[in-house]
Amino acid sequence: MLALYLQVDGKANKVYCQNLCLLSKLFLDHKTLYYDVDPFLFYVLCEVDSDGYHTVGYFSKEKNCQDNYNLACILTLPAYQRKGYGKFLISFAYSLSHLEGRPGTAERPLSDLGAVSFRSYWTRQVLDVLRDCRGDISVQDISDRTMMMPADIIETLKQLNLLQYWKGSHYIAANPKLVDEYWRIYGANGGRWLEVDLKCLHWQPLTTGKPNK
Repeated sequence: MLALYLQVDGKANKVYCQNLCLLSKLFLDHKTLYYDVDPFLFYVLCEVDSDGYHTVGYFSKEKNCQDNYNLACILTLPAYQRKGYGKFLISFAYSLSHLEGRPGTAERPLSDLGAVSFRSYWTRQVLDVLRDCRGDISVQDISDRTMMMPADIIETLKQLNLLQYWKGSHYIAANPKLVDEYWRIYGANGGRWLEVDLKCLHWQPLTTGKPNK
């Protein structure tokens, strides 16, 4: 069984959140910040069994970010990797973006594992939208449905060779057969996915100066 705590405030639970950051420094080479946790919220994923709660990973999110970052740092502990937990945490971060009503992206730089996980998530999301598309579709349309930043969508389309240039402008060339082929590679066979059900998510965006409850 999984449990996701919503949410741990870095200002109200300073030592706990600092310890999370120190733990992540053991596994993330680029992790430098651990003492100034006040501006962040932490979302901790646990496995639950008869012995109690076991932390498997977490992600942090800046409370009042002006750069549209929906995720600052993400970690899945090595013993719990390859179970889909990292992708679940990414999916959860984008679910919060849906509730906020604005697209988001991960804070850079990404770790090597983080980059792989995010690109996998972005690819699956873009392909999922294109599979349901009937007629023309724009980057903004995909952003509205996925809450991905347009720059991440464009990067994903280029990697899939689905963005073409014609008469001075770019357009999405989403041939259905090609999209289905990509889906078999990256979607249906893209590893284990744990989905976030927005209907079961009870959360409100943080109001400036007032912590979420």
